Amino acid sequence: MIKAEALTKVFGEYSAVDNVSFQVKTGEVLGFLGPNGAGKSTTMRMLTGYLPPTSGTIVIDGFNMEENPIQARSSIGYLPENAPLYTDMSVYSFLDFTAGIRGLRGEEKHKALDNAIEICQLDKVLNQTIDTLSKGYRHRTCFAQAILCDPKVLVLDEPTDGLDPNQKHQMRQLIAEMGKNKAIIVSTHILEEVEAICTRVAIIDKGHIVFNGTPAQLRAKAPEAGAVVVKCNLALEQLSQACSVGNGIGQVKQLCDGTFMFMPAKEGSTEGLLPNVRKLFSSKGWDFSEIYVEKGRMDEVFRIITTNETAEGVI
Repeated sequence: MIKAEALTKVFGEYSAVDNVSFQVKTGEVLGFLGPNGAGKSTTMRMLTGYLPPTSGTIVIDGFNMEENPIQARSSIGYLPENAPLYTDMSVYSFLDFTAGIRGLRGEEKHKALDNAIEICQLDKVLNQTIDTLSKGYRHRTCFAQAILCDPKVLVLDEPTDGLDPNQKHQMRQLIAEMGKNKAIIVSTHILEEVEAICTRVAIIDKGHIVFNGTPAQLRAKAPEAGAVVVKCNLALEQLSQACSVGNGIGQVKQLCDGTFMFMPAKEGSTEGLLPNVRKLFSSKGWDFSEIYVEKGRMDEVFRIITTNETAEGVI
């Protein structure tokens, strides 16, 4: 549904996006991540036809953006960064105007307006001018225009920006539900959001894609992913001595009082670590109150990948 091939955008001597390629299928929600200035918004503006690429190809719903821009854009609903709006218009007149631009007429337009207003909970502010709205309501108004024509593709740049915690929860639920039958790209700085709604993650850094995979695959790249955490009333020295006898367990770290992390004897080889830790405690007659496998933290992996703190990285 969305296909970018060798996408490049150069401003003067600065390359904002360099040879970026990825695809998004119907039923996928792609979390598009990266530090400030990495090229996220530039990429999304090219995908929607707002910016022409210096080179590369964009195909939306089978239509080449350069060769058939109107057909390609007709499949896209776009929530831009900072939710720009015509602030002198009322909420209803803006949505009515947008529906007309998208080619909706008559009963079809009325149904589309009613649906978007209901989904985005805008009924209380329909007659207010947009310049009187809170940031949250402005964002919801801009999201409403993005979904008016029930597009096959949604491109959402910071979709929960300015929303309160309850509104963020509602927006995430809405995106996740829409993601079942649309192709959606979500640009966000909020990793919690990626965990909640995204089926896949792409990270861009300095104009290059440095990761493309599932959230679970991203977490698995954390240095401590697969380690075993145990809560028990034992001393670090006691545990360390017990793990130095070739039982498949390497270093033991104390995370806090009564909480310890067991690393594998061979770096990167965590298979069998949990049974080995259980076997150690059983053989010593030690009790524990909790034991689990560390899944890895997205924020830690994101920092490592985008700050080049490890030789491992580009995938």
